[in-house]
Amino acid sequence: MAQAPTCIALVSGGIDSPVAVARMLNSGWNIIPVHCSQEPITGTEAEDKTAASLKHLIETIDSSGKIDSNLRVVLVGETLAKFTEPDAHRDYFVHMKRLFNVIASDIADQAGATAILTGENLGQVSSQTLGNLGAIEEASRFRMLRPLLGLDKQEIIDEARVLGTYEISTGPELCDALGPERPTTVADLTRLRENEKNQGGLNQLAKICLNSLRIRQLGPE
Repeated sequence: MAQAPTCIALVSGGIDSPVAVARMLNSGWNIIPVHCSQEPITGTEAEDKTAASLKHLIETIDSSGKIDSNLRVVLVGETLAKFTEPDAHRDYFVHMKRLFNVIASDIADQAGATAILTGENLGQVSSQTLGNLGAIEEASRFRMLRPLLGLDKQEIIDEARVLGTYEISTGPELCDALGPERPTTVADLTRLRENEKNQGGLNQLAKICLNSLRIRQLGPE
């Protein structure tokens, strides 16, 4: 019998990513959840919502133990602050997602995963325009799984309500704490790479972030 594939799931405290996890879980994937926390720029609210949503999924639909009970938390706040300088700030959200993909790729290397899972949904926010998604994916060394890509937001909300994660996930979004008022919607790869090179390169920035990695248990306390 073939072994089930494994993906690294980038899980935020929002509505979308737990629904994406549930969809891939139902498709037979093993899930290794990763949360990129913007501490110390923000508090632990997003991490707490992420952990609560994943615990709920483990308790309600994960009868085979396919969701890893170790939530990997990586602190990215200080690194993301580097992209608030004038030359890079308009591209902040694209740099953020590119950094997340490199972090997830490094964890995938260690865990033997074959893909990266996100809750991205085409056109929902500035980083998810067609003009930006390609630039974000370019930073990943693994194929991207986006099961919600073509869904309407209301469809995602409806699925979250059925799963029981909607109420857990609601609340203020914290990922835009350092974001610009007018973010770019069509990324320029040359500019992105230059901005990242000026900060030491994405690979080095990801390694710095991964030095902060800690494990939060999702099992019974």
